[in-house]
Formats: sequence, structure tokens, C-alpha cells
Amino acid sequence: MGSGTLWPMPGSRRSFLALSAAVLGGGGGPDSAAGPLTLFTFGDSILDCGHYNAHGVHPGALLVQNDDVLFPEFRGQDLRSGRGGRLQHRALDGATVDGLARQLQGLRAPVRPAVALLTVGGNDLLRGLAADTGDGLRRFERTLNSFVRALPVRPLLVGTVYDPTFGDDSRNFLGVEARIARRNHRRVNEVLAEVASRHGALADLHGHFLRGGPSWYVHTIEPSLRGASEVRRAFLPHVVHAVGAR
Repeated sequence: MGSGTLWPMPGSRRSFLALSAAVLGGGGGPDSAAGPLTLFTFGDSILDCGHYNAHGVHPGALLVQNDDVLFPEFRGQDLRSGRGGRLQHRALDGATVDGLARQLQGLRAPVRPAVALLTVGGNDLLRGLAADTGDGLRRFERTLNSFVRALPVRPLLVGTVYDPTFGDDSRNFLGVEARIARRNHRRVNEVLAEVASRHGALADLHGHFLRGGPSWYVHTIEPSLRGASEVRRAFLPHVVHAVGAR
């Protein structure tokens, strides 16, 4: 399964509920009696951003159960509106690719159906990878692939690293020449896309957030309350597609 999808994008409650009934409500597939989907989150603050907003909201929780007061647009567009869903939240604010292995501690192969979400690479860029001219990117790729091999959950839905400068070099906050930083950012996203193409699907957070605005961020780089919902928006059709493909 690639990064594209033919499934409805969020915004149509009727289409989502119809799809939910088909793929989560006992469509007769091999996992139709397996119970609610387990959604795993791994990685960094893109998925672990609840402490950056007053409501403690983060994308994994919204995918399992929407907050209909905060986000009425997504009413009925969550796993609980179908067969059900439960969350295993393992992502950790500040994590780099080197910390992913620790997020697997105590994890056994889950009862199907299950889906894993992963966001990583942003902190690696902030902590030196943006300036890399050596083998840092190759090490990032090796370490990421090692984590994915050890991860006992499929499919894996991978989010790209977004750009809080919106492509504007005058907003560069890294202290690294923009040309070099953008090249390495692009390469990190290429590595993430390669992993996604082999193990699940790609959620293009980079492309989606370029169409957003400053209100989607707090503290320059972290998802705001709106940002948390927009991360959810980018992953949601892929979660539904992944469940329906089983």
C-alpha cells in the first residue's frame, strides 16, 4: 500500500460512517471478529503533543475518540464510531531515532487488528542532522530500519517531518545554512517515505502543514491544539484504509 488512497478524506461524516460500518463493523474479513482496533503511536512530539495545549489533546487519542466539542467537524469520524478502538500511546516528546527502541520495551505482538503510527526525524534534524555532511543520514536510516524490523505491528503508517518555516528561508531558526538544512530535511523525508512504502503508508504531514498557518504551531515547532487535529486529519484516511485492507 503506497501513500495514495482512494478512501474518502475527512470532512464527510456520512461517507466515513458508511466506510466505518463496512471495515470496522463486521465486513466478514479474517479479522472481523477480532474486536476493536489497537492503535499504537511511536516517535516524537508530533504524536505526543498533549502537554502543548490546555486540553491534553494528541492525535492518537483523537483518532480513537474525537472530542466532538472541540472538533465538531470530525463527529463520527473516529474508531469508536465503528467497531471500536483502543490506544497504546508510546510516542514521547523529544524522542530521536535513537530512542525508538526504548519505546518497544514490554511490547508483545498485539492481537489483530492493529495499526502503528510513527513520526520521527524532526528532533534529529534539530540536534545536528540538519547540518550533516557526513554519514549522519545513513546512520539515521540504519537505526530507523532496525526499529522497524523489531516492531511487531503492521501496517506501519509513517508521518513526514513538517516545515514550520513554510518554505520561507527568512524564518530559518536553525543556525544552519537553509540550502543545507532543506537538503537534509528532504532526505529524511525520503527515508521515511521508503520505509512507509515497504511497511504501510505515508502520511504527508510536510505537504499538509505547508497549506496551514502559524496557528498550527506553538513554541515554533510543536503542534498546537489545531495542529494536533491536523496531524490526525493527515493520518485518518490511512488508518481507515489500513483496517479496510485487512
